[in-house]
Amino acid sequence: MIRLAVRAPLEATEQVLAALLELAPAGVEQVDGDGFVELALYGAPGEVPELEPGQAEVGGVRVHVSASAVPDDWEERWRTFHRPVLVGERVYVRPPWEPAREASWGRPTEIDVVIDPGRAFGTGAHATTRLCVELLLEVAARDGGEPRGSLCELPRSVCDLGCGSGVLSIAAARLGFGPITALDADPLAIEATTANAAANGVELESIERANLSERAPPAADLVLANLMRPLLLRVAALMPGRPSALIASGLLEGEADEVVAAFAPLVESRRVADQGWCAVLLVEAGISLS
Repeated sequence: MIRLAVRAPLEATEQVLAALLELAPAGVEQVDGDGFVELALYGAPGEVPELEPGQAEVGGVRVHVSASAVPDDWEERWRTFHRPVLVGERVYVRPPWEPAREASWGRPTEIDVVIDPGRAFGTGAHATTRLCVELLLEVAARDGGEPRGSLCELPRSVCDLGCGSGVLSIAAARLGFGPITALDADPLAIEATTANAAANGVELESIERANLSERAPPAADLVLANLMRPLLLRVAALMPGRPSALIASGLLEGEADEVVAAFAPLVESRRVADQGWCAVLLVEAGISLS
């Protein structure tokens, strides 16, 4: 197996990723560095795009390309990079080979989410996923088992756009949302989300393949959209109406204002950022999450 890596400036992530996904729609591994991003494709010789090692141009961006053979024990080595992550002191996302955290007196009850990504995107560790979960926790804030304050005005159905390995759908189900629809263009994501939902004992109403650049998402009260800027803008254009709340992630910090405007008349309630990435929570005008 070959690992073909394309290193680009961080600010050009979206442009290079879009070009690579046209060449390899099944998925691209992303590793963020200090001022750069490395996007990698895996496959047997002849299966990965023919990009010569060294300086090249991808999506109109000057990049550095490298290729290396993947060791036979790559699946075992890969496990060392899939580590547990605690989001908002509430949601603990871990791979199946890591134990659950022990309960501790005085600590809020944790939601244990077990994710085996297989060959799909999403382990919970990437900043874009963590930021989504952080905002999801805000929407799901409870007091005595009931939505807090005006959150009771927010209904509970969810549509997860670009579900990957199912992290967000499963976390939403464990937080009490439902029914939940999970959509992704990648068949490997559908496979992983289905398996992970079963492993976590949650029921998702629908897990479907969908080309979000061509198909309007189904109606839901809360939409989770961990996508890149071009696809978020396309989703906004295709959506016949607006949900009560929408969490948009997968954005570089300088891209958020454009996406917020595209989903008007929803208004921005909260914005969070980490490692150059950004996520926003949009709600109907007049709804307060405080």
